Amino acid sequence: MTHYLDHNASAPLLKAARQAMLAAMGVEGNASSVHRNGRALRAIVQTARRQVAGLVGTAPDHIVFTSGATEAAATLLTPNWSMGRSPLTMGHLYVCAADHPCLLAGGRFAPEAVTRIGVDANGIVDLETLKARLAAHDKASGLPLVAMHWVNNETGVIQPVEAISAVVRGAGGILVLDAVQAAGRIPVDLSTGLADFLILSSHKIGGPKGIGAIAGASDLMMPLPLIAGGGQERGHRGGTEAPALIAGFGAAAGAAGEGLNGFSGLAALRDRFEAELRMVTPDVIVHGAGTPRVANTSFFTVPGIKAETLAIGLDLGGFAVSSGSACSSGKVGKSHVLEAMGVEGEEGAIRVSFGSETRWDELSALIDALKPLIGRMRAA
Repeated sequence: MTHYLDHNASAPLLKAARQAMLAAMGVEGNASSVHRNGRALRAIVQTARRQVAGLVGTAPDHIVFTSGATEAAATLLTPNWSMGRSPLTMGHLYVCAADHPCLLAGGRFAPEAVTRIGVDANGIVDLETLKARLAAHDKASGLPLVAMHWVNNETGVIQPVEAISAVVRGAGGILVLDAVQAAGRIPVDLSTGLADFLILSSHKIGGPKGIGAIAGASDLMMPLPLIAGGGQERGHRGGTEAPALIAGFGAAAGAAGEGLNGFSGLAALRDRFEAELRMVTPDVIVHGAGTPRVANTSFFTVPGIKAETLAIGLDLGGFAVSSGSACSSGKVGKSHVLEAMGVEGEEGAIRVSFGSETRWDELSALIDALKPLIGRMRAA
């Protein structure tokens, strides 16, 4: 039996999502067709659109389904936009040094048109530097576009998005928030005017892989399509929709919204786990512990022990954890998030992330497995 404690990489598929997918797969046809089957599939897609919109506080027509968060980011991070029928230019992109790689890649901006803003030792973006960079922005080149994560996928640290929004709004900029690790874990409401767009992912909230979304505060201002085609998604993303994946995403979004109040209770499990971890190895370093984090994530370094080696040892013992972002699996090297935070040493860190079905006995078993494993590694 494997204890699955890697929810930030991908949450287990929810029963409700599986059932919605199976129901959608039972309908033949194309959601763009006008016959009965097509209309049935279109209704499934529109139901899911309402469910996803409900999770993040926007209108269903402001949801654009994509193949995942990476495509959503590549679509939004572009100099070329439209405001109604008029062209609109983004002159420069500003990202956070601890962002997910899909934001750091810069989308369709040239490398010289992307500026990375540093973070402090807890991974919080440097607001004063962001403010200074935006104040120096060349307005003749177009509007400043700021894209930053809401919750860090490795540390679980929550960025001060209200303060970030105030800085961006004050500079007349456009704000995109990567809400992949935030939606379903903390309240997310686009109707407050916090951001212009959110990036969402299905499989982080218990939906299927291969589907994500752009959520907009409105649909008046939009990026030019990354994928042009037959006019699906109101012309914002070409290609035949995948009703089964979309239906699963919608069901997961509905469940995430209903379970939001209980998610914060996972902090008690996380805090107990970290307290007992410190008893096993008092010199453990829990990254981001000095600032608000989502309730389900613990990212820690055991000094003198390589995180990759520790993760392999735990895997052999039946525990699925990670040594950083799953998007960097197979790559040898230090976490860019830890580098941005100024963490010294080459050990890396272990990420334990879990969900509402996780019980203390699983985390207790992980502590029991870590104690002899750390002891053997240090003795070696």
